[in-house]
Amino acid sequence: MAESDNIVVETAEKIFADLADPQTINNDKKGSWQAPLWQALSEAGLPLSWVPDDLGGSGASLADGFALLNAAGRFAVAVPLAETMLAGWLLAQARIASPEGEMTVLPASPKDRITLDADGSLSGRTRGVPFAKAAKHFAVLAHGKDGVSIALVDAAKARIEAGLNVGYDHSDTVTLDKVQPVTLKPAPKGFDQTTLMLLGGVARSLQIAGALESMLDISVRYSNERVAFEKKISKFQAVQHNLARLAGESAAALAAATSAADAIANAKAFDDEVYLEAASAKIRCAEAAEKGGAIAHQVHGAIGFTMEHILHRYSLRALAWRDDFGSESHWAVELGKLVAHRGADELWPLVASR
Repeated sequence: MAESDNIVVETAEKIFADLADPQTINNDKKGSWQAPLWQALSEAGLPLSWVPDDLGGSGASLADGFALLNAAGRFAVAVPLAETMLAGWLLAQARIASPEGEMTVLPASPKDRITLDADGSLSGRTRGVPFAKAAKHFAVLAHGKDGVSIALVDAAKARIEAGLNVGYDHSDTVTLDKVQPVTLKPAPKGFDQTTLMLLGGVARSLQIAGALESMLDISVRYSNERVAFEKKISKFQAVQHNLARLAGESAAALAAATSAADAIANAKAFDDEVYLEAASAKIRCAEAAEKGGAIAHQVHGAIGFTMEHILHRYSLRALAWRDDFGSESHWAVELGKLVAHRGADELWPLVASR
């Protein structure tokens, strides 16, 4: 890891440790922890990590941002940090300056689409938008007769139907009806919705991997504290077996997510190699979220799923992140289509080179 990576991650982890302690958040029923955390993150320039200096951001590299997202996953951070980072990155592709405050991206699903009308207005309905209710602006990818455009939209002009994902975070439905954007510019040549979904999918994969790391740590610590039949449950073979399985799922998720992040950070374009890495990471991390979460709760017994225990903050968010920017079933189908079209013999050298 480069020195700059260490600085970004160390800064983020200090903020998370000070202001995003899971047990403190669990005990705060009014949500008073959110504003201080977001203010600290903003003052450190972290939400706009992927925005160049001349567009109002921090100018961090993709690798820096990916390391930050993994750290955020380890704390199960429930503020729109990843969403604002993605929105800033999307706006930067069209050289649109990022405003201050929370943002999120539209659409957040490969099946939804926003259209650019002839008069320059935006229309469309997109579901499962993370933190749309909290956002002050949307970064929008829109399709028009002349191709793809990127827009900055005032969130107050949209109709938002509130919803919650399984982690109890906002996952809302946003409707744009002839909304005039604040700024609208053409997307770079070759940029499309799949590119946005792939980057969003890798962001979620890194967060899932981080959450699994924490679930493993919490489970190991609990097994060394919990006593049954006059000995620690960590001494029981069945518990040791479960912890080993959880460690395997955590390691697999981290390997897949970091490999995909490395591929994107070092690629000149979102080519087939990036597609393979990103789609495979989302599939594997989504699988690990399901299996790993179940194992962690099994180690804890019923206590782990009570709202008073911090474990559910990680397991439920990891499960919720599986569906953002394309579920594992979506990417499995799309990956199968790519292999069928290109052929395994043609794609294998791309995988082997990694």
